[in-house]
Amino acid sequence: MLRLTDGGADWWMRAGMEYPVVLVFFLAAIFIFGSCLGSFLNVCIWRMPLGESIADAPSHCTSCGSEIRWYDNIPIVSYLVLRGRCRHCGAPYSCRYLVVEALTGTLFALIFVKVGLVRQPPETLAVYWPMTLLCITTAWIDAEHRIIPDATTYPAMFLGMAAAVLFPSIWGENTGRISAPVLAALSGVLPALFLALFALAGRRIARREVLGWGDVKFIAATGILLGVPGALFTLLAGSLTGTFYGIGFATARRRPLRRTSIAFGPFLAGAALVWIFAGETLLRGYLHFAVPGVLAQ
Repeated sequence: MLRLTDGGADWWMRAGMEYPVVLVFFLAAIFIFGSCLGSFLNVCIWRMPLGESIADAPSHCTSCGSEIRWYDNIPIVSYLVLRGRCRHCGAPYSCRYLVVEALTGTLFALIFVKVGLVRQPPETLAVYWPMTLLCITTAWIDAEHRIIPDATTYPAMFLGMAAAVLFPSIWGENTGRISAPVLAALSGVLPALFLALFALAGRRIARREVLGWGDVKFIAATGILLGVPGALFTLLAGSLTGTFYGIGFATARRRPLRRTSIAFGPFLAGAALVWIFAGETLLRGYLHFAVPGVLAQ
């Protein structure tokens, strides 16, 4: 399983993070880095569901088609300066652009602090940050279009496998470069196989699709990046919150529950982010409850 802590991981102090000036510098740099990736996520969120290329066409206004110059494409700053409107036609931009850029930068910075404070190895960021990008795109695209594109889950799987090869220690202190990707692959296949069987059984019983295959691929990517415990928690917590939301939504709209359909992706994404920030606490709490005394050994 994905290694959660390392009692000897004192890189936080070696990097000088106890000094406020150093910490603020790193957090500012990481926030800017994350917001730049958030700007790219906005392109993915808009273009992927439409089947448009995210690389070929330059950024442009969706109303007048005018190309957006680099100085009008600076994350967060340009949106605020232009007051969320196109420089050429004055058409308003969605607040999503600002929210995604600020959210990505903030989550990147908070995850960096979390990894340092709980003494996780810094290589853990190589799986936490890609998982964060996947969660943001999944939540937005699935909520708006009811799909989770392969173009988001497959790159996340690749990055998870690459991280296992480059940083095998995140899967265990003595894990090698061969066994680490094997563990990562199995951590993706097993939860995804379970969810796929559930989807097939649900379709056979209900005679309709009860779960999208994009959700299955999301769980596979989650397992590769976060390990089996993270994937199972994501699946369980996402299912519970999604079910309660569906019941509440159906009750409020006075619709039969069997005819109520909701996007599952946002709940899975939210659960995965909870695991990133509190997975260690949740796992230790579970082990303490299920296997008393195991943590003392």
